[in-house]
Amino acid sequence: MTDFKNTIAITGAGSGFGAAIARNYAARGWKVAISDIDLARAENTLKELAREFPGFKGFAYRLDVTSNEEWQSFADRISQEWDGLGVLVNNAGVATGGNLEDTPLKDWDWVIDIDLMGVVRGCKQFISRFKQQGYGHIVNMSSFAGIAGAPDIVSYGVAKAGVIALSEALRAELHDFGVGVTVVCPAFVKTDLLSTFRSPDSADKARVTRWMENSGVTVEDIANQLAAAVKSNKFLLLTHKDTRRYSLMKRLLPETYFKMMQKTISKKEKSHKKTGNGK
Repeated sequence: MTDFKNTIAITGAGSGFGAAIARNYAARGWKVAISDIDLARAENTLKELAREFPGFKGFAYRLDVTSNEEWQSFADRISQEWDGLGVLVNNAGVATGGNLEDTPLKDWDWVIDIDLMGVVRGCKQFISRFKQQGYGHIVNMSSFAGIAGAPDIVSYGVAKAGVIALSEALRAELHDFGVGVTVVCPAFVKTDLLSTFRSPDSADKARVTRWMENSGVTVEDIANQLAAAVKSNKFLLLTHKDTRRYSLMKRLLPETYFKMMQKTISKKEKSHKKTGNGK
């Protein structure tokens, strides 16, 4: 039987974090199931890995993480190929901006269905399989936005906070079955996440683009950290040095953290008034 401990399935692997994670594990000799809602992008990642790593084995698959039926088909395909799975990475996601008052409910539905429920569906599809194997590791891609409690990305932050809460519960539920859980909380990294970005504030996309461009962390850095976290069975992965500091501040000095957050809001509001940017 195939050694399923060296197999990994990744959602949203047609680009960005997902493609970098696929490349990282392919370089280690792992077999990789590359899924994406855009099959052409998944196939492109597959072709690149086959060129770069002679002997690489894997397959591309079209997966809409909002579809229970497609998750079932994806899991069945993995079982046919490998008779098991070592690591599942729930990476597929979208981004939204805006405050609660102005963000349309349809944007809430959209981001929750993909960023949170997409992860729920993936975990639910594979946990019984991992239990039967007596081995497995689930990696859920969240964001520091799920910890920060920052304004103006409220729907995105809530979805990502839900991923953290889900991961905490799963860690406890699966501990006695030999199944590990890691939740990854990156800050800004240059990816194509903004290609589908939604916000009622027209200035948000430009602002987030600047933050991404100025990030000192790459998708390759994230992939390396993720692989190390899986190997060591680390639960919470804060990928940016400043987010580790802010997370500690929020936990130990919540009022100080809140005041810092309010100063950030005030600066943004002044900038909006000065430049005339906004809705």
